[in-house]
Amino acid sequence: MLNSGDTAWMLVSTALVILMAIPGVAMFYSGLKKRENVLNTIFLSFVSFGMVSLLWFLFGYGLIFEGDISGIIGTHSTTISLLGLESTSKYAPTIPEGLFAIFQMTFAAITVALISGAVVERIRFSSWILFIPLWFTLIYVPVAHWVWGGGFLQAYGVYDFAGGIVVHLTSGIAALALVIGPRRDQKLMPHHLGYSVIGTGLLWFGWFGFNAGSALTAGKLATDAMIVTNTSAAAGMLGWMLIDRIKTGKPTLLGALSGAVAGLASITPAAGFVDIGASILIGFMASILCYLAVSWLKPRLGYDDALDVFGIHGVSGVIGTIGVGVFAIPALNPALTAGGLITGNTSLFISQSIGVVTVAIYTFTVTYVLASLIKKWRGIRVDREDEIQGLDINLHEETGYRLT
Repeated sequence: MLNSGDTAWMLVSTALVILMAIPGVAMFYSGLKKRENVLNTIFLSFVSFGMVSLLWFLFGYGLIFEGDISGIIGTHSTTISLLGLESTSKYAPTIPEGLFAIFQMTFAAITVALISGAVVERIRFSSWILFIPLWFTLIYVPVAHWVWGGGFLQAYGVYDFAGGIVVHLTSGIAALALVIGPRRDQKLMPHHLGYSVIGTGLLWFGWFGFNAGSALTAGKLATDAMIVTNTSAAAGMLGWMLIDRIKTGKPTLLGALSGAVAGLASITPAAGFVDIGASILIGFMASILCYLAVSWLKPRLGYDDALDVFGIHGVSGVIGTIGVGVFAIPALNPALTAGGLITGNTSLFISQSIGVVTVAIYTFTVTYVLASLIKKWRGIRVDREDEIQGLDINLHEETGYRLT
């Protein structure tokens, strides 16, 4: 039965997540690159949101949430018009199905936008346009069905409250798997950290819709998810600042922003399952492990993930998903008690770990093959001269700044 309060909350939550994708991710990313690429960086996020918005209602929603074929994929290749219908989804029985559909659409759109941070300043815009529908179809759609739409991982007992596996792990692993090569200059400083501060603020604000909205009702569960989202972000921010202070003697604003995002991403899969104490531990652990991934693992493995999508989102997704298996309190969420789980249940830790490994292997393999095929067919990287001069003027004939 439709509930007006739940419907109002979910309308607001949907708008909040859209704010995360555009302009949140776009502003956060654009400030971290050189000024000659600011528009191109923003454009990658904007076009991702637009394309996924169409793909979602053409076939994405139906293949994820309608029916099931052997736990692998849904049964509906097209989505029947959801406008004007009072029907509800089995996943959200108190809001219109169309509202549930567009709320879930925002998760798909932001996932693709996040991946762009790994390849900014050197990917061909046309190749990115080709990558979006292929990656969405081959990776996001099946993984979301496995975890959220009645697929085999959900049946196995894998829990992901708001996207630690579906959003952050897939985008982080995809960033690691993209075959594009290192930037010609990896030592460039952020050209406008103020943009990134604004972007982070929009992400933090919008994340309440991301996590608390995933309760799908305006009640205690949403409230709990909102509280732990905020405490984890704060712990992550302060944790990264502390590490900066210990390692270099000076806390940095960029470190604080990175730590906040790590805290937000890490609590995402656990937001509806853990208490405040656990959220602080998860956020703080995320700041430490993400810091190590960015400052130690990345240079040793030699991959060039420009904006550390793997180092922050991928690693945080793993931390939070495993954290469900360690810190979940079944009494906080009916979904856990319905599954017969009790506090400290070892099977939950095992199922969460299997979920992470399965999705990571699948995402890496398919993304690697997909990127390799695009590279071989039409090329994936811009010309050397275009990369050195900047992509705004060479790919779009525009410039973010007109200085005279």
